[in-house]
Amino acid sequence: MKKIFLLIFILGAVMIFTKQSSAQDHGFGMGLILGEPTGLSAKLWTSKINAFDFGLGVSVGGDRISYSGNYNNGSRVHFHMDYLWHSFSAISSSERFPLYYGIGGRFNSGGGYDGSIGVRGVFGIAWLPHGTPIDVFLEVVPVLQLTNTTGFGIDAGLGIRYFFQ
Repeated sequence: MKKIFLLIFILGAVMIFTKQSSAQDHGFGMGLILGEPTGLSAKLWTSKINAFDFGLGVSVGGDRISYSGNYNNGSRVHFHMDYLWHSFSAISSSERFPLYYGIGGRFNSGGGYDGSIGVRGVFGIAWLPHGTPIDVFLEVVPVLQLTNTTGFGIDAGLGIRYFFQ
């Protein structure tokens, strides 16, 4: 828990002491995601509408795919990488709220997953506030787990990223 607070403090200090810029739809951003998983989130824009999204975090509880009535209280490490498409014209507003969707993969280890691999479908919305180098996002991610057991699950997260100039 102390590491999470330290990371939030460092991220806040970076945001305060760096030059203001406009809302980001380019470059590289890094921040935090809360949910399934909880940890670090990064985004690398490859064009005006496409980006790679990365996540590295931990999840509590056991294997949700082959859930049998109770979790084994184990935690697991989660890594994912997705390729995203953004629609900036889907929501008409003075603010920028692009809807995004994409496909990717995830790797989980521990907590009953034992090195599982899954395919992710990503659906989300981001808020790119004017005059700030941040984005705030909410996403829902259906997952088809391919190994060790096959099954379907849903990940979801709320996050914030700071974009570096």
